[in-house]
Amino acid sequence: MKKRSSKWHAVTVVLHDTSCATAALCRNVRFLSDEAPSLPLPDCQNRDQCHCVYRHFEDRRAGLRRTADMGGALPSDTPKTNRREKRGRRSHDKR
Repeated sequence: MKKRSSKWHAVTVVLHDTSCATAALCRNVRFLSDEAPSLPLPDCQNRDQCHCVYRHFEDRRAGLRRTADMGGALPSDTPKTNRREKRGRRSHDKR
């Protein structure tokens, strides 16, 4: 068996004209390679003529998820106003 290139390697079931309803439920679902169901699928109605195959992906995620990954700005952790400009609450802070 070929070694995976990453621990997030994933597969999806590719459907054909003769694919069963069980395979249709797996459409566009990415499974981690270790968790993918075996082919033919356990509840396949066309086990003798099943032509389903796996499509391989480097990552389970289908697209970019973070704004920064899509070229956007990172969220700012700094407050809008500088609250340190105010004097402290203690009596010796008020000078």
